[in-house]
Amino acid sequence: MTATRTPGVPIVEDGILISTSPATGAEAGRFPVSDSAAVAAAVARARPAAAWWAGLGFDGRRTRLLRWRALLVERIEELAALTHTETGKPVADAIVEASAAIEHTDWAARNAKRVLGPRRVRSRLLLAEHAGHLEYQPYGVVGVIGPWNYPILTPLGPSSGALAAGNAVVLKPSEYTPAVGQWLVDTFAEIVPEHPVLQAVHGLGDVGAALCRSGVDKLAFTGSTATAKKVMIACADTLTPVVLEAGGKDALIIDADADVAAAAEAAVWGAMTNAGQTCIGIERAYAVAPVYDAFVAAVVEKAGKLKLGEDIGPITMPSQIDIIRRHIDDALASGGRALVGGADAVQPPSVAPTVLVDVPEESAAIREETFGPTLTITKVADADEAVAKANALPYGLGGAVFGKRNGIRIARRMHAGMVSVNSTLTFVGMGNLPFGGVGDSGFGRIHGDDGLREFGRAKAITVRRGPSLLPAMTFERTPAQVQRIVKALKLLYGRRP
Repeated sequence: MTATRTPGVPIVEDGILISTSPATGAEAGRFPVSDSAAVAAAVARARPAAAWWAGLGFDGRRTRLLRWRALLVERIEELAALTHTETGKPVADAIVEASAAIEHTDWAARNAKRVLGPRRVRSRLLLAEHAGHLEYQPYGVVGVIGPWNYPILTPLGPSSGALAAGNAVVLKPSEYTPAVGQWLVDTFAEIVPEHPVLQAVHGLGDVGAALCRSGVDKLAFTGSTATAKKVMIACADTLTPVVLEAGGKDALIIDADADVAAAAEAAVWGAMTNAGQTCIGIERAYAVAPVYDAFVAAVVEKAGKLKLGEDIGPITMPSQIDIIRRHIDDALASGGRALVGGADAVQPPSVAPTVLVDVPEESAAIREETFGPTLTITKVADADEAVAKANALPYGLGGAVFGKRNGIRIARRMHAGMVSVNSTLTFVGMGNLPFGGVGDSGFGRIHGDDGLREFGRAKAITVRRGPSLLPAMTFERTPAQVQRIVKALKLLYGRRP
């Protein structure tokens, strides 16, 4: 019996996951569902592959990863078209997403040896007879659970870091975007055909749970805060370490000396790109009183020009439409006003851009992640009030500030893992900067030096180079030697600053 199909909603028929476009219902692909035994088998296959991959060394892996990067560039139009089909996002947005993923892959490949390779560590005087060595060894097999909103960039963040560090990766793409995930795996296999260094397992949430319990050596997850907590609980059974990038409710602060036109343009981009389905999307804006009216007018003018089907694609996960509708309705019912969009903006499978003002801070539109093309704008007296309101939620993923004199100072005070000054979202594209949240937005980092270190175990080695001048770690020490240790400690560390 054939199941009823709703465009964009993944279904399983006879053990096959069927992915369709949320915009047209066109089929994007069919993939065998992996049960727990199949997930375990994939992890088992990955173990010898990981050993082989690690044995290539940093230089060997760098060459392979850069070849894959070049292939991604060569076929970027193909990847963008597939992403457009499976998510509904405009092809131009998919190109931008792929560009960032390519940048991160290139950076990880080029910098892994510098960040993770063996190095000498200076000895301390009390252990001067020993040399210190530090290196980062791969975990082995890393599991990656990816989301549907950025099915290229988000899985490739942890995957590229894990691969550059010498691990094999088992990727569980979102059930909404399995075709993109499989495409990434297949193209990697064209460059690395010898062993299954990068594999995919497909299915619904139970497959992700099976990956958590499969014995992988580390797991990276991107998704909602609620699901991140379930992932952490599942991984706790086997003490599997995790990197969790969870939800956000990012804020933009517009200070009195901001370039209002630039702030409005960035706010609309940050809030509406990918139909607002961005974990680091700008969902709240706090504008100080002197620039509030001008900022609101500029945002309304720019947001009002966006067109559904061209600039704004459909909502990829149909169930999210109900959440967006509830947030808009609650904001209006509690005294808010829609200057663009509003209750009529919800037009399944799409939602038109919506700009809301006068929304109470306790409303769902302010406090809960909307994940749609909506933006609330709130007037504040000054930057201090803006920071207090921005930090009032338990989330702490990203954020942004527009201001000339105090922009960086304000950014430092925001409770967030990343902040852009005089732009929005740009930190995600910089391969040398870490990416991750605090609070309910998760912990751990991908990208940059910190992201590479997430996927290597620190290994410390000491090597004796000669006899001990101050023998401490031996039962053969004499009372006189202990007294010399005490004297040395007082000489070295006894002076108060």
